[in-house]
Amino acid sequence: MSYGGVRNESLQEEAYAVSPASAAVKRTFDVVCASVSLVLLSPVMLIIYIMIKAEDKGHAIFRQERIGYKGKPFVIYKFRSMVPDAEKDNKAVLAKEDDDRLTKVGRFLRRHHLDELPQLWNVLKGEMSFVGPRPERKCFIDKIMEHNPDYRYLYALRPGLFSEATLYNGYTDTMEKMLRRLDMDLEYLRNRTIFMDFKIIFLTAYSIISGKEF
Repeated sequence: MSYGGVRNESLQEEAYAVSPASAAVKRTFDVVCASVSLVLLSPVMLIIYIMIKAEDKGHAIFRQERIGYKGKPFVIYKFRSMVPDAEKDNKAVLAKEDDDRLTKVGRFLRRHHLDELPQLWNVLKGEMSFVGPRPERKCFIDKIMEHNPDYRYLYALRPGLFSEATLYNGYTDTMEKMLRRLDMDLEYLRNRTIFMDFKIIFLTAYSIISGKEF
Protein backbone atom coordinates (compact mmCIF):
# COMPACT_ATOMS: atom_id res chain seq x y z
CA MET A 1 0.00 0.00 0.00
CA SER A 2 1.33 3.44 -0.90
CA TYR A 3 1.44 6.13 1.72
CA GLY A 4 2.77 8.84 -0.60
CA GLY A 5 -0.49 10.75 -0.67
CA VAL A 6 -0.76 10.73 3.13
CA ARG A 7 2.85 11.89 3.49
CA ASN A 8 2.38 14.72 1.00
CA GLU A 9 -0.77 15.81 2.84
CA SER A 10 1.13 15.77 6.14
CA LEU A 11 3.96 17.86 4.70
CA GLN A 12 1.47 20.36 3.30
CA GLU A 13 -0.28 20.71 6.66
CA GLU A 14 3.11 21.22 8.32
CA ALA A 15 3.92 24.02 5.87
CA TYR A 16 0.72 25.85 6.85
CA ALA A 17 0.99 25.19 10.62
CA VAL A 18 1.07 28.12 13.06
CA SER A 19 3.38 27.80 16.08
CA PRO A 20 2.04 28.72 19.56
CA ALA A 21 4.81 31.31 20.00
CA SER A 22 3.97 33.01 16.70
CA ALA A 23 0.27 33.02 17.59
CA ALA A 24 0.99 34.55 21.01
CA VAL A 25 3.10 37.37 19.57
CA LYS A 26 0.50 38.11 16.91
CA ARG A 27 -2.35 38.13 19.46
CA THR A 28 -0.47 40.48 21.81
CA PHE A 29 0.17 42.86 18.93
CA ASP A 30 -3.51 42.70 17.94
CA VAL A 31 -4.82 43.50 21.42
CA VAL A 32 -2.49 46.46 21.95
CA CYS A 33 -3.00 47.98 18.50
CA ALA A 34 -6.77 47.43 18.45
CA SER A 35 -7.15 49.06 21.87
CA VAL A 36 -5.08 52.10 20.90
CA SER A 37 -6.77 52.40 17.49
CA LEU A 38 -10.28 52.28 18.97
CA VAL A 39 -9.41 55.12 21.35
CA LEU A 40 -7.69 57.29 18.73
CA LEU A 41 -10.26 56.69 16.00
CA SER A 42 -13.39 56.93 18.16
CA PRO A 43 -14.10 60.57 17.07
CA VAL A 44 -13.85 59.55 13.41
CA MET A 45 -16.10 56.55 13.97
CA LEU A 46 -18.68 58.74 15.75
CA ILE A 47 -18.75 61.16 12.81
CA ILE A 48 -19.20 58.29 10.35
CA TYR A 49 -22.01 56.87 12.49
CA ILE A 50 -23.84 60.23 12.45
CA MET A 51 -23.36 60.63 8.67
CA ILE A 52 -24.89 57.23 7.94
CA LYS A 53 -27.85 57.82 10.26
CA ALA A 54 -28.44 61.27 8.75
CA GLU A 55 -28.52 59.96 5.17
CA ASP A 56 -31.35 57.43 5.38
CA LYS A 57 -32.16 56.82 9.07
CA GLY A 58 -31.20 53.14 8.71
CA HIS A 59 -28.92 51.12 10.96
CA ALA A 60 -25.36 52.47 10.91
CA ILE A 61 -23.73 49.16 11.83
CA PHE A 62 -23.94 46.20 9.46
CA ARG A 63 -23.62 42.70 10.91
CA GLN A 64 -23.04 39.52 8.97
CA GLU A 65 -21.92 35.99 9.76
CA ARG A 66 -18.49 34.99 8.45
CA ILE A 67 -16.30 31.93 8.92
CA GLY A 68 -13.15 32.49 10.94
CA TYR A 69 -10.48 30.83 13.06
CA LYS A 70 -10.72 27.01 13.10
CA GLY A 71 -13.71 27.21 10.76
CA LYS A 72 -15.97 28.70 13.42
CA PRO A 73 -18.63 31.28 12.49
CA PHE A 74 -18.58 34.77 14.00
CA VAL A 75 -20.41 38.06 13.44
CA ILE A 76 -18.39 40.68 11.57
CA TYR A 77 -19.08 44.39 12.06
CA LYS A 78 -18.94 47.10 9.41
CA PHE A 79 -20.32 50.56 8.87
CA ARG A 80 -23.27 50.06 6.54
CA SER A 81 -22.30 51.26 3.07
CA MET A 82 -25.28 49.95 1.10
CA VAL A 83 -28.99 50.69 1.06
CA PRO A 84 -31.07 48.83 3.67
CA ASP A 85 -32.07 45.32 2.56
CA ALA A 86 -29.39 45.31 -0.15
CA GLU A 87 -29.73 41.55 -0.46
CA LYS A 88 -33.31 40.90 -1.43
CA ASP A 89 -34.90 37.60 -0.36
CA ASN A 90 -31.76 36.98 1.76
CA LYS A 91 -29.85 35.82 -1.34
CA ALA A 92 -26.08 36.28 -1.07
CA VAL A 93 -24.72 38.67 -3.70
CA LEU A 94 -21.05 39.48 -4.21
CA ALA A 95 -20.23 43.15 -3.59
CA LYS A 96 -18.75 44.88 -6.62
CA GLU A 97 -16.17 47.66 -6.64
CA ASP A 98 -18.70 50.20 -7.96
CA ASP A 99 -21.88 48.56 -6.67
CA ASP A 100 -25.11 50.39 -7.51
CA ARG A 101 -26.46 49.46 -4.06
CA LEU A 102 -23.97 51.81 -2.37
CA THR A 103 -25.28 54.94 -0.68
CA LYS A 104 -23.54 58.29 -1.20
CA VAL A 105 -21.88 58.08 2.20
CA GLY A 106 -21.23 54.38 1.66
CA ARG A 107 -19.46 55.02 -1.62
CA PHE A 108 -17.04 57.38 0.15
CA LEU A 109 -16.51 54.93 2.99
CA ARG A 110 -15.83 52.03 0.64
CA ARG A 111 -13.42 54.07 -1.48
CA HIS A 112 -11.31 54.78 1.60
CA HIS A 113 -12.07 51.45 3.35
CA LEU A 114 -13.48 53.31 6.35
CA ASP A 115 -16.46 50.94 6.47
CA GLU A 116 -14.10 48.33 7.94
CA LEU A 117 -13.24 50.34 11.09
CA PRO A 118 -15.78 48.57 13.37
CA GLN A 119 -13.80 45.37 12.80
CA LEU A 120 -11.30 46.74 15.31
CA TRP A 121 -13.82 45.42 17.82
CA ASN A 122 -13.65 41.99 16.16
CA VAL A 123 -9.86 42.14 16.51
CA LEU A 124 -10.08 43.08 20.19
CA LYS A 125 -12.53 40.22 20.84
CA GLY A 126 -10.11 37.72 19.30
CA GLU A 127 -12.30 36.89 16.31
CA MET A 128 -9.98 38.63 13.86
CA SER A 129 -6.37 39.78 13.57
CA PHE A 130 -4.87 42.95 12.12
CA VAL A 131 -3.33 40.97 9.26
CA GLY A 132 -4.60 37.76 7.73
CA PRO A 133 -6.90 36.37 5.04
CA ARG A 134 -10.15 38.31 4.74
CA PRO A 135 -13.10 36.40 6.26
CA GLU A 136 -15.67 35.04 3.83
CA ARG A 137 -19.26 33.82 4.00
CA LYS A 138 -19.84 30.08 4.13
CA CYS A 139 -21.85 30.01 0.89
CA PHE A 140 -18.91 31.51 -1.00
CA ILE A 141 -16.35 29.34 0.80
CA ASP A 142 -18.25 26.25 -0.33
CA LYS A 143 -18.03 27.44 -3.94
CA ILE A 144 -14.32 28.26 -3.62
CA MET A 145 -13.56 24.83 -2.15
CA GLU A 146 -15.18 23.15 -5.15
CA HIS A 147 -12.28 24.64 -7.16
CA ASN A 148 -9.54 24.53 -4.51
CA PRO A 149 -10.04 22.62 -1.23
CA ASP A 150 -6.81 24.13 0.16
CA TYR A 151 -8.98 26.98 1.46
CA ARG A 152 -9.32 24.91 4.64
CA TYR A 153 -5.73 25.74 5.56
CA LEU A 154 -6.73 29.38 6.07
CA TYR A 155 -8.61 28.30 9.19
CA ALA A 156 -5.21 28.04 10.93
CA LEU A 157 -5.19 31.84 11.22
CA ARG A 158 -7.62 34.41 12.50
CA PRO A 159 -9.01 36.34 9.52
CA GLY A 160 -7.52 39.78 9.02
CA LEU A 161 -8.59 43.39 8.94
CA PHE A 162 -5.72 43.95 6.51
CA SER A 163 -4.79 41.46 3.81
CA GLU A 164 -1.98 41.43 1.28
CA ALA A 165 -4.33 39.70 -1.16
CA THR A 166 -6.91 42.50 -0.87
CA LEU A 167 -4.21 45.15 -1.20
CA TYR A 168 -3.08 43.78 -4.56
CA ASN A 169 -6.22 42.01 -5.75
CA GLY A 170 -8.97 44.45 -4.73
CA TYR A 171 -12.60 43.42 -4.33
CA THR A 172 -13.31 39.81 -5.27
CA ASP A 173 -16.50 39.96 -7.31
CA THR A 174 -15.73 36.92 -9.51
CA MET A 175 -14.62 33.35 -8.85
CA GLU A 176 -11.40 34.02 -10.75
CA LYS A 177 -10.52 36.83 -8.33
CA MET A 178 -11.51 34.67 -5.36
CA LEU A 179 -9.14 31.91 -6.44
CA ARG A 180 -6.36 34.42 -7.10
CA ARG A 181 -6.89 35.86 -3.63
CA LEU A 182 -6.78 32.34 -2.16
CA ASP A 183 -3.41 31.68 -3.81
CA MET A 184 -2.03 34.89 -2.29
CA ASP A 185 -3.50 34.08 1.13
CA LEU A 186 -1.91 30.63 1.08
CA GLU A 187 1.41 32.20 0.09
CA TYR A 188 1.10 34.56 3.07
CA LEU A 189 0.28 31.64 5.37
CA ARG A 190 3.41 29.77 4.25
CA ASN A 191 5.80 32.72 4.56
CA ARG A 192 4.27 34.99 7.21
CA THR A 193 6.46 36.88 9.70
CA ILE A 194 5.77 39.76 12.07
CA PHE A 195 7.83 41.97 9.76
CA MET A 196 5.62 40.99 6.83
CA ASP A 197 2.58 41.99 8.90
CA PHE A 198 4.11 45.40 9.61
CA LYS A 199 4.79 45.84 5.89
CA ILE A 200 1.19 44.97 4.95
CA ILE A 201 -0.20 47.36 7.58
CA PHE A 202 2.10 50.16 6.42
CA LEU A 203 1.33 49.67 2.71
CA THR A 204 -2.41 49.45 3.36
CA ALA A 205 -2.42 52.57 5.55
CA TYR A 206 -0.35 54.44 2.96
CA SER A 207 -2.74 53.42 0.17
CA ILE A 208 -5.76 54.58 2.20
CA ILE A 209 -4.20 57.92 3.18
CA SER A 210 -2.88 58.61 -0.32
CA GLY A 211 -6.26 57.80 -1.87
CA LYS A 212 -5.00 54.86 -3.91
CA GLU A 213 -7.86 52.54 -4.85
CA PHE A 214 -7.51 48.82 -4.16
